[in-house]
Amino acid sequence: MENKLAKPFDISKFRKDITKSIEGLSVGFNDPTDWISTGNYALNYLISGDFNKGVPLGKVTVFAGESGAGKSYICSGNLIKHAQEQGIYVVLIDSENALDEDWLHNLGVDTDESKLLKLNMAMIDEVGKTISMFVKDYKQLPESDRPKVLFVVDSLGMLLTPTDVNQFEAGDMKGDMGRKPKALTALVRNCVNMFGSLGIGLVATNHTYASQDMFDPDDKISGGQGFVYASSIVVAMKKMKLKEDEDGNKVSEVNGIRAGCKIMKTRYAKPFEGVQVKIPYKTGMSPYSGLVDLAEKNELLKKEGNSLVYTTLDGEVIKKFRKAWEANTDGCLDTVMKDLPLRTAKQEISTDEPDTEETSE
Repeated sequence: MENKLAKPFDISKFRKDITKSIEGLSVGFNDPTDWISTGNYALNYLISGDFNKGVPLGKVTVFAGESGAGKSYICSGNLIKHAQEQGIYVVLIDSENALDEDWLHNLGVDTDESKLLKLNMAMIDEVGKTISMFVKDYKQLPESDRPKVLFVVDSLGMLLTPTDVNQFEAGDMKGDMGRKPKALTALVRNCVNMFGSLGIGLVATNHTYASQDMFDPDDKISGGQGFVYASSIVVAMKKMKLKEDEDGNKVSEVNGIRAGCKIMKTRYAKPFEGVQVKIPYKTGMSPYSGLVDLAEKNELLKKEGNSLVYTTLDGEVIKKFRKAWEANTDGCLDTVMKDLPLRTAKQEISTDEPDTEETSE
């Protein structure tokens, strides 16, 4: 009896059949191609592994922290500003009724409706419905006509459920502690699934509350662990007082905030790394803030007396006082940022090279 050769598996036919039969299925990788800067090089690096990249389109990023920690400054200010500079259209959902037009203008945001659509919403269900309607219309457009879009929700923690409203009307102030975490998790999870193949991004702020666990003292994010698991990138922020003048000298009065940022979740860099970013009330956040501390932590800058020393890849020694480094005098921090990718690549090559030394018996 003759053995007949098995018919080869037709992967192209299977691909075509499965994409037709399952609505919304995308095939292939959805690696981010567009990134939006947070306005701070150190924070960008900790999130993405790149000083010039920050938050990716196609993913869900959450900045969580206590009130006044700088969440809105970064998300509704810096990220929107830099997104608009890249031609990305922004839909801003304000659940706190706190984002005034003058405040956004002062942060460099263009509030013209051709570049920014501001929606005022209070209900989780309304936000989900709005995003779902947008995605449905977006898919009807030819790919060549689809604009790059970023949704910003400020904030998730202030969104209500129907139970919250019903209880309030009945004079019951307990709040919907059962359904709300599930609703927030469902909202984020659906956005992750919808946005990946379309290149639409979502950035949201959320609130934190003090931990009651003595073995896990980090602040907890509203919405529970399911919310964190559903998000692509999570940055926890803590508010501290900035008692410095414009020259970096210590003073008694509070002149701004020192935002402690810890990367709780990311797939693009090492998680659980942190940096403190200064946001003075008068001048706003410097893009170089936190870079000196980051370079010191990674042993790129080394202490010599009262100075910090950096040796470039070419062997040049740069020695300056800390304040000069923090002010990026003579572009010293730019040199460090330019060298770091080359330095990292060089280390990886040397690590991967096999040991060619011959051993004698």
